[in-house]
Amino acid sequence: MSLKSQISILSLILLALANGLNAGKIVIYWGQNGNEGTLAETCATRNYEYVIMAFLPTFVPTQTPMINLAGHCDPKSTNGCIALSSDIKFCQSKGIKVLLSLRGDKGSYPLESTQQASLVATYLWNNFLGGNSTSRPLGPAILDGIDFDIEGGSTNQHWSDLARFLKGYNGKKIYITAAPQCPFPDAWLGNALTTGLFDYVWVQFYNNPSCQYISGEISTFEDAWKKWTLDIPVKKIFLGLPASLEAAGSGFIPIDNLTSIVLPTIKGSDKYGGVMLWSRYYDVLSGYSTSIKSYV
Repeated sequence: MSLKSQISILSLILLALANGLNAGKIVIYWGQNGNEGTLAETCATRNYEYVIMAFLPTFVPTQTPMINLAGHCDPKSTNGCIALSSDIKFCQSKGIKVLLSLRGDKGSYPLESTQQASLVATYLWNNFLGGNSTSRPLGPAILDGIDFDIEGGSTNQHWSDLARFLKGYNGKKIYITAAPQCPFPDAWLGNALTTGLFDYVWVQFYNNPSCQYISGEISTFEDAWKKWTLDIPVKKIFLGLPASLEAAGSGFIPIDNLTSIVLPTIKGSDKYGGVMLWSRYYDVLSGYSTSIKSYV
């Protein structure tokens, strides 16, 4: 084999390795429909690198914390949701990160002080992460992190305090992620996202016509994407999408448009991380993640 041929083959190998290292990942939200399959079944597809358990909607000290995983388990029953511990460990054994999402959108549970943020962080650490508690809602499994899906409330303060306290624990790495709306800056997490405390941000480019992709017009979406990638000090930004036409009021992108127009527009960014989908139930119906996986 000639030296020129050897160099060409080496170049192709290096290019393939680079593409592999820069390949995007798929994130899925699971937990809000009992017909979406189990957590273990979700991870067994190997379509997702991150699975977000949705949701923990009550968590501030003035309320009794209560997880809500729709039809998957009843947290008020004798055994609650602890049976999910084995599913979580199964996912993690496959290299899949499993996080718990905090849901905030009704105005009745703001973080009212730095002290409250500290108390919430302590509760999350002891009950879902690396701490200890006699009443861990998901059993002994240690989750990989906490996701902030804050879409409302009476204040946008102290979310950065919560992230800072969570990052302060020693031991297994805690991933801190967020799912802001695409209008920039986000009304609820905008300040927190500038701190550099978040590992990944999956921006919801749906239900927001002012910044989501509209067929035949890429510039509005592209401008919004650039704002997020240029102004937020985070490792990776993900394109958040509905997994089917029925999954959101607007913002669904047909597979052809996603793979031929949208992804080529954003994948050149150093901060491109991949695609987040809402949700596993709709992905089961549409097969969206399977269809796009090789393009992400």
